[in-house]
Amino acid sequence: MTIALGAVADDYTGASDLANTLTRNGLRTIQTIGVPDEGLGLPDVDAVVVALKSRSIPAVEAVAKSRQAAGWLKQRGAGHILFKVCSTFDSTPAGNIGPVTDALADDAGAEMVLVTPAFPETARTVYQGYLFVGAVPLNESPLKDHPLNPMHDANLMRVMGAQSRRRIGLVPFSIVEQGVDAVRARLAELAGAGFGAAIADAVTERHLLTLGEVALAAPLSTGASGLGLGLARALTASGRIAAGRREADGFAGVGGGAAILAGSCSEATRGQIAAVEERMPVLRLDIAALLAGSDIVRPALAWAGERLGRGPVLIASSAPPETVARMRGEHQGEHVGERIETALADIAEGLAGQGVRRLIVAGGETSGAVTDRLGIAAFLVGGEIAPGVPLLRTLGGGRGDMLLALKSGNFGGPDFFTRALEMMR
Repeated sequence: MTIALGAVADDYTGASDLANTLTRNGLRTIQTIGVPDEGLGLPDVDAVVVALKSRSIPAVEAVAKSRQAAGWLKQRGAGHILFKVCSTFDSTPAGNIGPVTDALADDAGAEMVLVTPAFPETARTVYQGYLFVGAVPLNESPLKDHPLNPMHDANLMRVMGAQSRRRIGLVPFSIVEQGVDAVRARLAELAGAGFGAAIADAVTERHLLTLGEVALAAPLSTGASGLGLGLARALTASGRIAAGRREADGFAGVGGGAAILAGSCSEATRGQIAAVEERMPVLRLDIAALLAGSDIVRPALAWAGERLGRGPVLIASSAPPETVARMRGEHQGEHVGERIETALADIAEGLAGQGVRRLIVAGGETSGAVTDRLGIAAFLVGGEIAPGVPLLRTLGGGRGDMLLALKSGNFGGPDFFTRALEMMR
């Protein structure tokens, strides 16, 4: 297998988001869960997205995992590596976007790295180096209350500069508007002045096409799925792969039960839960009981087992940000998030044992915990459920065929769960 484009994604839902974007824009794509074992047979594809859980782990661990993934992709012919990060640039002053970009750039011999999390389709834009979520700066959006990586600065040059060994420059709107040659000239100017990375403005898809063409000529770029869109379009335009949308085959229904696990506390996910409460059984987990030492897994599985024969069920740990903050304050040092994710992974494993073969998971960390627990090696990428969220069919692993949807907490409209279930029939 020789691939044209490789990507290292810092979480599982972000990897699915990117795989969806690449598929929609003409690339046969698979998503692997970590670096695959050599014995896993992979189909002939144009792009591989290696999904890691490296966004919120210590930077040294994130660097090691990302280097291994990038090395595996290069061995399979990837001429360009995209380090895929969240479109809201989730990170802390210590990383991990800066340290991983530095390490991958060093390995690739990249003098300059183009960086942009812009994805206008999902209302993420960058102007004068500031990241906007819809009409408001990042630090005024709900991301300011993110339980793991609260974002309090919309200036990406400052955010990236605090993490990176490289000097961070800017490719402003006025330059991007002028097109490919102007962007290339600006990057060369910055490199000559000692800068090693540059935040690029983008407020329309046209800007992403310009940035993708520029980035493809270099060995490495850092960005969200919007930059993946630009890279995919540049690849098809170059003639290196045949143009045309090519969704993976084999997405006929798999049968079995259907369930939804919601671990995200985002406003979007809480709205999606509310939208289906009158249509299906919903169990809200008692997280206070979990943190007090009670077993909430077996009762949840018993509850689900009584209902799965009649249709889908939804099990949620989601709570408003103020409730999450209070619990974290009351249980400092007890790894509250990890305990919740472990419980949800236990429930997912139990549901699979009860015959669930169609599973929707809301929340990036929850998706990672569930996917790991189920032992899934890779996914074929199918049709789009919502912007950034594709239908996935398992490849490898010992549980047989399953259909999954891994949703970042903020993605999808109020009807997301209903639409996903309809596509899984």
